[in-house]
Amino acid sequence: QVQLVESGGGSVQAGGSLKLSCAASGYIHSNYYMGWFRQAPGKEREGVAAITKTALTSYADSVKGRFTISQDNAKNTLYLQMNNLYPEDTAIYYCAASAETMTPIQVSVVMGLLARGSVRAADFTYWGQGTQVTVSS
Repeated sequence: QVQLVESGGGSVQAGGSLKLSCAASGYIHSNYYMGWFRQAPGKEREGVAAITKTALTSYADSVKGRFTISQDNAKNTLYLQMNNLYPEDTAIYYCAASAETMTPIQVSVVMGLLARGSVRAADFTYWGQGTQVTVSS
């Protein structure tokens, strides 16, 4: 079982920066990929960024060039550095991880989607509780 705990959210003015952290415990080294999602009030959960065990990264078009996802395997921690924040980035941000075991076909499909910048909630099994990010204009 994997447990994920996010931190680092807060309030910032437009143009500012925040760095989110996600502390993972459990069998995280067998997980194929991890990611960040966000959900604003009245909107569906949106994939923001993902990173695989081999450090392949994937980003939503709306955050490319502004957000950077990274991982520190020694600390079992996932990060999301967010720069030049916009008011529309305001949302609850969630950390997520893949299942520990996947079939080769499942892995191939998801890796193909990530390579095209598609980060889908359905491809993630474990979720944190979320951390609020508020960007004021």
